[in-house]
Amino acid sequence: MQTNGPASNPINRRNFLRGGARVAAMTGLGTLVGLLARRASAQTHVWQIDPAKCLHCDQCATACVLKQSAVKCVHGFARCGYCQLCTAYFIPDAQELTTGAENQICPTAAIQRKFVEDPYFQYTIDEPLCIGCAKCVDGCNRFGNGSLFLQIRHDRCLNCNDCSIARVCPGGAFQRVPVQDPYIFKTGGH
Repeated sequence: MQTNGPASNPINRRNFLRGGARVAAMTGLGTLVGLLARRASAQTHVWQIDPAKCLHCDQCATACVLKQSAVKCVHGFARCGYCQLCTAYFIPDAQELTTGAENQICPTAAIQRKFVEDPYFQYTIDEPLCIGCAKCVDGCNRFGNGSLFLQIRHDRCLNCNDCSIARVCPGGAFQRVPVQDPYIFKTGGH
């Protein structure tokens, strides 16, 4: 039988298995504590997009772990001009101001246009169709009044502590916010 020194236990199958069991138990305990800490953090904070930092880069549509991103376009109706020529709805060189797909900037037709009265139209977001590509947000911010912006919808989000979109966001727009105040509005406040 081999020993590791004069005062140590001899290395045998029983001692080896005991040591392995202790290491496995400690590893399991450490993993459990880590998971509980993450879950506690996930229950007190959620991911959200700061509209002031968003670059409208299209990463929200492609980098989310979900098949369809939890990021959706939100319309701040109080800021909207209800314009006939909405730069979030129409492509820049639209031949006609009609609802034809060839004239719309949204690739999934998630923006619904409804006539209110001349010359006003109401634009709403059909969230199940929205993929979070930010094409409309870019148009609204570039040439409009910025009433459209992206937000994470928490009823769809997995609330990963290591958000895959946050890791690739070039503007650093993703941040953790308290679950009781989960949205960051365009005005800059929660």
